[in-house]
Amino acid sequence: MLLLAVDTATPAVTVALHDGESVLAESNQVDARRHGELLLPSVDKVLAGAGLTLDALTGIVVGVGPGPYTGLRVGLVTASTFATVLGIPVHGLCTLDGLAYAAEAAGIEGPFTVATDARRKEVYWARYEDPRTRVGEPAVDRPADIAEQVAGLPAVGQGALLYPDVFTDARAPEHQSAAALASLAVERLAAGQEFLPPTPLYLRRPDAQVPKNYKVVTPQ
Repeated sequence: MLLLAVDTATPAVTVALHDGESVLAESNQVDARRHGELLLPSVDKVLAGAGLTLDALTGIVVGVGPGPYTGLRVGLVTASTFATVLGIPVHGLCTLDGLAYAAEAAGIEGPFTVATDARRKEVYWARYEDPRTRVGEPAVDRPADIAEQVAGLPAVGQGALLYPDVFTDARAPEHQSAAALASLAVERLAAGQEFLPPTPLYLRRPDAQVPKNYKVVTPQ
């Protein structure tokens, strides 16, 4: 087994290689405006670090969000393209599940909350019973509107750090880790669990909209 994991659903551009036993190499950069610029060089970096090439991969793992439209699609398109060209499967995982899994290494057992920055003064969030068990589906809300639901719970993710009045026990990790995402995928593959399709989990409409009414500028 050799899995390449990527996630661009948050400001982190994160890539990792996992051989089924351990993480061989990883790259993590935080830049919300350069997902497209940073992702492929990061893939090259982790492959070179492990002394491997793309044709050695047996599968791709990709974070499907929730996340902003532009950044999220960079990772999904890249993962799907690699999988198609190489003829290997691509496994989708909720980005919040990756952060929850990483929380275990930080000593959080549960219950707890994961929250990432959704912009517009909102967060993408979900509650977890433990690092492997999500309660319900991910959602997008204003922090004040979910204050009662997350009160008293530890919280991880950048969204929690941005709103300390609501997430009063914010902890690391702040950003997504492809290494954690890959490790979670290995566990789920071993257990025969299903994965999400490599399609984006947006939870809301993109900021860019097609104009409803076009102004005629050519002569009749």
